[in-house]
Parts: sequence; C-alpha cells; structure tokens
Amino acid sequence: MIQYFINIDHKTIQTEKPENGTWVNVLPPLKHEEFTELSELLEIPIDFLTDSLDIDERTRFEEEDNVRLIVIKTPTVNNSFNESDAYYITIPICIILTHNQIVTVNSFENPAMKKFLNTYQNRHPDKKNMMVLKVFEKVVQNFMEYLKEINQRRNVLEQQLYDANRNEQLLQLMRIQKSLVYFVTALRSNELLFMKLERTNFLGLNEDEKEYLNDLIVDNSQALEMANIYTNILSSTLDAYASIIANNQNQVLKRLAVITIVLSFPVLIASLFGMNVPSGFEHSPYAFYLVAFLSFTISIVIGWFFLRKKIFS
Repeated sequence: MIQYFINIDHKTIQTEKPENGTWVNVLPPLKHEEFTELSELLEIPIDFLTDSLDIDERTRFEEEDNVRLIVIKTPTVNNSFNESDAYYITIPICIILTHNQIVTVNSFENPAMKKFLNTYQNRHPDKKNMMVLKVFEKVVQNFMEYLKEINQRRNVLEQQLYDANRNEQLLQLMRIQKSLVYFVTALRSNELLFMKLERTNFLGLNEDEKEYLNDLIVDNSQALEMANIYTNILSSTLDAYASIIANNQNQVLKRLAVITIVLSFPVLIASLFGMNVPSGFEHSPYAFYLVAFLSFTISIVIGWFFLRKKIFS
C-alpha cells in the first residue's frame, strides 16, 4: 500500500499521486507491482524499495543516480504466535531521498512512522534533511519507550518468580532477554550509522542540523546504555536464580540422604531379628517391643546427631 501525504498550511492532506514536496509512505501489504510502478514514477532504483523486505537488512546509506538511501533499524512488537519468540524485534526502515520527494518503506507497521505521521503537519517538506532527522528521532524515542516497558515487565516477572518459582516466569524472562539482544544489536548499528552520517555529511546538513544529529547520537547512546544495563541485570538475575535452584536442590537431596540414613538403622535391626537364625528372643513376649524400642532409640540418637551438626539447616 502506497500513501502520499502533503503538508498545506500546517495540515496533513493525503493525495492520490506524488507532487513536489510529497512524503511517500509505503506500508504492508507490499506488492512487487507497486514497487515497480513507484520505481518508474519517481526514478528510484528498484533495489532501494525492496531492501526493506529483508528483516535482517543491515543499517547503511548509499547513493545511486542522485537518489540517496538510508536504512535504519526500529523496534516493533513481535506478532509471532510462537511463545518462545521475543516480545519485541527490530525491523528496517528505508528512507529514500529523491529529487523532489522523501520516501519511506516499511516491511511492517511500526509506531515510529505513526508518530512521524501525527507530527507531519509541523514539518517543512522543503527541508528534507530535517524530516530525515525527525524520523531518526521517532525511532530513538521508540527504543526508549520499549526499553522502559521491558524494564517494568522484568520487575513484575522477577517478583512473581520469587513468590511462585514457576517455569512460566522464567520463559517470559527469556523472551525479554531475546528482545534486549535485538535492541542492543540494532542500537549499536544505528549509532554507527549516525556517527558515519555526521562524519561524512552524507545528507549535506547545515550547522543547526548537525547539532540536532549530534543530540540524536547522544540519545541513541543513552538508549544503548539502558539496553546494556537491562541485559546485564537480566543475565545476573537468571544466573542468580539458577544458583538458587541448584542450592535448593542440594538442600533437598541432603535432607533426603539424612532421612535415608536415619531409617536404614531401624530397617537393619528389624532385618537382623527377622532372620531365621536363633537370637534368644524367639519365645519372648517382649521381643517385638524390644526391637521397636531399640530401633526407635537409635533413630532418635542419629536424628539428634544430625540436628546438632545442623544438617537440616
């Protein structure tokens, strides 16, 4: 699906065809025929439009026939039905600067472009560089918001895990960990992209725009630091919980071993008196009580010994 937007008197108006200063937004479902038509209409290399179809497309920028392409990663909610997949993934956004238009291509619907659309009436179509920087800004804001949601969800799951000790919370924490891996990788590649854009001045930014890009680099670095911190905290939590589980298992096994030892002596005594050999108590009316008393006494003594040694603690 292809959308054409133009800004007239600070109002966003959707049109039927591209004009000078039009923002062209390509959304799923994506059809190859639409790509071909748009490529011929705006004189865009077809590869620039189809690159967004690869979810693993790397962040980069390049230029061909005076048409510039920038690929950046943005976070989005994972709609996969597999319960073991990450809650959030990162997808590429292709930003294409033609002679008269700015084109954005999205393989999935994502909040960054929705936010950009909501603020498009404040943009100046003739300042395409600033529009690109604003897209960058919405992407960084999305990372920050999702990281805060991840941290809140992690805190809730950790509390539930300490209270319930269920595997369900562990699996959800693993899904969060996978999401953070996506975020750290994407934020690091975005940071390299921003720094390279600043160094090469690929967009031809003026001084104000360069300063704005520098602020975005700082914000992206902050998001990357947050993602690294949350990743380390989550890894430490999972490692600590694994140690707790192993320690609890050792305590249970130790107690079971002590109980086995305590019960083995009465069984041994009963076995000795139950053998078909003369013991001197065959005809005694007190034989059963003697064996029971002896077994009980030995069990008490052994149990007291282990309690004294704090085996059960």
